[in-house]
Order: sequence, then structure tokens, then C-alpha cells
Amino acid sequence: MPYHASASRPSWPELPAALRAAIADRLGAPVVTAQVATAGFTRGFAAVLHTADGGRAFVKAAPAVAQPRLAQGYAWEAAILDRLPAGLPAPRLRWTLDEAGWFTLCADAVDGHLPRLPWARAELDATLAAYAEVAAALADPPADLTALGLPRLAELARSDILWWEEVAAGREPLPALPAAARGRLPELVALESRLPAYADGATGVIHGDLRVDNVLIGPDGRAWICDWTWACTGPAWFDLVTLLLTAYDSGLDVDRIFAAHPASAGAPPDALDATLAALAGYYLTGADATPVTASPYRSAHQRASGGQALGWLARRQGWR
Repeated sequence: MPYHASASRPSWPELPAALRAAIADRLGAPVVTAQVATAGFTRGFAAVLHTADGGRAFVKAAPAVAQPRLAQGYAWEAAILDRLPAGLPAPRLRWTLDEAGWFTLCADAVDGHLPRLPWARAELDATLAAYAEVAAALADPPADLTALGLPRLAELARSDILWWEEVAAGREPLPALPAAARGRLPELVALESRLPAYADGATGVIHGDLRVDNVLIGPDGRAWICDWTWACTGPAWFDLVTLLLTAYDSGLDVDRIFAAHPASAGAPPDALDATLAALAGYYLTGADATPVTASPYRSAHQRASGGQALGWLARRQGWR
């Protein structure tokens, strides 16, 4: 997957003139250049804006009528960023704006690049350290963050994550599976069904969508965790699994890395397998359902991620 070039976004001149004027007014100076983000799987505007007075900021914007879910997602992310504990390796919100039928959020611009694939071990270690910091801070989240009414991963799992069960019942078509996983549908159903119960008792807040393209590596080597739209209440080891899918594909010893990370402390013995089964089902059954508001690379990303999850699970289970 070309994670560094997966986005399909409007340019700064394509935004409504009234919106551009309102953003420049909030920034305090005219926008002279816009460095559009090339990563991601939505068609929303996202760019680092440089202003005539030397300022810079990261801005996201989406039209409320044409892309209502994305506009709502940006509003939700803004509320979350505004309530994250200070000092975390996450962008800080500056302001939000409703103008010309678009919702806009502005955050501090983070200098950095996406982690390189295959993973360089120094960049993975920096990302793991950043997530350890986040997981520790959000294990007992601040009251104003939980007051938002964040969804619970366990509730999402009960309604949305039992994809292999849907396949077994004939309500979803069986996706293409690698040879090692063919004929393993009963095992996949049994494994994914454990995730809701495992997630049910968690009280901490997790990122919910921790992937390689939601990480930036700064010039000093520090990792930053971005794109907080899917934050929810759940176990920190869930985030760790989603992050490590590409590390598995990079040939690293992900079983050891998972076990050694503080976020996996206290995880049930088969929590990793249950999460891998659920993620494989989520990605593979949804790969052909790309909405028109998504990047054209979304289906390829879904298939790649599902294959990574299923490959890692098959190796752990000894499937041949």
C-alpha cells in the first residue's frame, strides 16, 4: 500500500472562496501556500497552511451536505483533541469554524513524515514509546473527555465486529482467503466472538484507529499520534494490535513486541488472536464496499490489512 500517497483531496483553491477567506481571517494572515496531506483514505481537505506572516497550521475541512459523516467526524475529532491531556504526543486543537456549509478544524502543524515501510526499527520503537505514553495517560481519562460520551469498543464489537458470524450465516459473502485460512470459518467465528467480552471491562480511552498512516515521525525522532476520530473506551492492547499489522508484514517479531509492550499487560491469553480474527473479518468483508466519499485506495488498504491480520493469526494458530 502506498500509504504516503493514498489520499484524494481537494486543493486549497478548490475550497469555497468564503471558506478560504474565513480560514485566513482566523489564522490572522493570508494563506500563501498549502501543503495538502497525501496520506489517508477520505476525500476531505487536509493540509498544512503557511501564512504571509510566517505562521503555519494544520487544517481539515469537509462539506456538511456532501460529506455529512466526514464533517461530523471532524467535529468529533476536534472535541477529542481539545480534551486530551496536555503534553501527549498528539496535535493540539487551536479552533473550529462553521462557514460556507463546511466544518473546519485547525490544529498545530506537526513536522514529520510517515513511518517508512518496511518499518525501520528505530521508528517503530519511537511509535511504541509514544503509544505507551498515550495509553498510560488515558488509562484513567480526564472527566471532560469521558463526558463526551465516547463509544465503547465492546458495544461496537457486539453490533459491528462479528463479521465472520455474518459470513457463516450467509448474510455476507465469503471473502477470498489465503490457503492457510480456508476451511477455518468455525475457528474465526469462535475467536472473534470473544472480543466483546474481553473489551467490556475496559475503562481507559484508546485511539481506535492506530495505523502507520496515523503516525508522524518528527525531526528529533519522536513519534506523534494523529487522527483521533475513532477514539473510544476500550483496552489499550487493541490499539497495539492494529499498529503492529504492518510490523508483521515487515517481518518483525510482533509476538514478542506485543508481549513486551506495557499496553498488553493484563490482556487475556487469547486477546491477540481474538482481535486479529475480528480485524481480518472487518477488513476483508468491507473491502468491496468503498463509499464514493473515500479514497480510491481504500479497498486495497482493506484487503492488505485483512491479509496481514489473517496471516499473523494463521501463523499463531499453526494453520497450514
